[in-house]
Amino acid sequence: MARRDARNWHDCSKMIGLLCLVASILIQHGVSGQRVKVEPEVLSYPGQTVNLRCAFTDATGMQLTMVTWIYEPKDGERINIAVFLPNFEPNYPASPVKGRVSFMPSPPNVNNPSIEISNVRMNDEGKYICEYATYPTGNEQGITYLIMLAKPQNSASVVTVEAGGTKPVVVARCESVDGRPAATISWVTAVNGNATTVAKTGADNTETISSEYRMLPTPADNGKDLSCVVAHRTQVKPDSFLLKLAVQYAPLVTIVGYDNNWYVGRTNVMLTCQATANPAPLTTQWKTMSGEKPDTVQITDNVLKVLKVDDAVNTTFVCEVKNRIGIGRDTVTVIVREPSVSPSNAGVVAGAVIGSLLALLLVAALIAVLVTRSRRQQQGYRANGGSDMKTRIFGGGKKASKNGTGGGAGSGVGGGNNNGPVYVYNESSSHQGIGEKNNHHQPLTIGGRPEVVATTPTAQDILLSNELDDVERRKFDELEEDERYDQFTGGAPILQLRPPHDQDDMIGDYMDDDMESQRDGSVISRTAVYV
Repeated sequence: MARRDARNWHDCSKMIGLLCLVASILIQHGVSGQRVKVEPEVLSYPGQTVNLRCAFTDATGMQLTMVTWIYEPKDGERINIAVFLPNFEPNYPASPVKGRVSFMPSPPNVNNPSIEISNVRMNDEGKYICEYATYPTGNEQGITYLIMLAKPQNSASVVTVEAGGTKPVVVARCESVDGRPAATISWVTAVNGNATTVAKTGADNTETISSEYRMLPTPADNGKDLSCVVAHRTQVKPDSFLLKLAVQYAPLVTIVGYDNNWYVGRTNVMLTCQATANPAPLTTQWKTMSGEKPDTVQITDNVLKVLKVDDAVNTTFVCEVKNRIGIGRDTVTVIVREPSVSPSNAGVVAGAVIGSLLALLLVAALIAVLVTRSRRQQQGYRANGGSDMKTRIFGGGKKASKNGTGGGAGSGVGGGNNNGPVYVYNESSSHQGIGEKNNHHQPLTIGGRPEVVATTPTAQDILLSNELDDVERRKFDELEEDERYDQFTGGAPILQLRPPHDQDDMIGDYMDDDMESQRDGSVISRTAVYV
C-alpha cells in the first residue's frame, strides 16, 4: 500500500514538472516574440519595390548568432530567401524571389536585418518571417504579411432585350477584371430582378468578378435606372455605373382629342395618335372601320383633322403604328350629335329672355299706372267734392238768395251766372264728348226762363256705370222718391228736376250741386235723365 502511494506521488511530481517546463517555454516565447519587431502587413502593387523591416529591440544578456528570412506562400511550403551571419557575407538561397531580394542596408546589421524585394509580382504575396537564432534563449521571430494589390478594370453595360418573354433574361452586366484582392459588386435599382455573380482567378493570382442582372422585362421597364456598384481595396470610393434598361416592344397607341361633343356643323376638331415604342415607330396610318375616309377629313402625320363635322364623320377611326417589333393600334368611335347651345350662349340667351320679361313687366306696369292715372284725372271732380266745378259754374260757389239772386245781382234760379243754356255731361265708359251719345236738346223752363238741357244716359246706365263713385251713388239715393226714376219704358225724353215751387234755398243748393260746366263752355245738369 505504501509503495502504491509512493508511485502515485512520483507520477504527480513528473506531471507537475512537465507543466512547469511548458509554461516556462511559453512565457519565454512570448517574451522573445515581443522583442522581434516587424510590420504586420505591407501592401504593394505589381512592379513596385517593397521593404520588409525587422529589428531586435533588446539583446541584453544574449548573443544574436544568425538572422534568416523565410517565405511561406499561401498554398505551399516554407522557403529560406535570405540568411545573414555576423562576420559573414549574406546568403540568398534559391527561391521565387532570388535575384530580386537583398538586405538593407548593405552591409547588413544584425540588429536591423531588413530586406528589400524589387519588381514584386502577384505570386510574391504571402507570409514573410524574420527569425533570429539567439544564445542561450533559442530562436525568436516576427511575421509580416505581404499583400499584393491589383487595381481592377471595372465596367458595366446594358443588354437590349424584348418584352413579352416568359423567363427572366439578362438585362445588364457588370465586371471587375484582374483585381487583387477580389472586388465586390452590388446592384441598385427599383425594378424587380436578381443578380448572379461569378469569380475567376487569373494566371498571376488576380481575380475577375462578373455579375449579371436578370429579370422578366416589360414595356414599362424601358428606360428605368439600374446601377452597378463596384467596391475594391485599391479605390478611394466605390465605382458606380448608372445604366438605363433597354427593353424593346411593339408600339403602344392611344388616340386623344375626342371630347364626346362632336355635333353637326362643328369645325376644326382633331384626333391625335400618340404612340410609345422601342425602337421608334416607322409608320403611322389612319383608317376607318367602314373603309371610307370622309371628305371633310385631313390627315397630317399622326393628326387627323375634321374641317366640318357632318353625318359622314359618324364612324370609328383606327390608328395603326408599326415598328420593327410589331404593330400597335387604337380606335375611337365618334358619335355625331345635334347642334347644341354652348353653356356661354345659353347664359346669354337666358339673360336676354329674363331681361325681355322684365322689360315687358315694366312696360305693363307703366301702362297700368298711366291708365289708372288717366281715370283718376277724369274722375278728379268727384274726389274734390265738386267744389271746383261749382266755383267755375256759379262764380265762387255762392248760394242763391231766397229772392233768386246769386252774388247779390240778377234774379232767377241761377242768379247772374245761369243765364246761358245748361247741359248734362255724360262721363260714362264710352268717353264720348258732350252730347255725342244723345245729342237732343229740349227746352226747359227754370225760374220762368227757358233753358236747354242735353239728353244723358238712362238711370240704369248711371247706376251700372263703373265710373260712378260712392259719393254720386249716395247723392242719387238721397233724392226724393218722386225726383228719380228706377224704371224706364222709352218714349219721349223725360226730365226730372226739383219743382219750381220748392224753396229758393233748396233750388239754389240743388243747382249748385247739379250743374256742371263743359269743355265747350256750356253747362249741363248731372241728374237730368233722358230716354
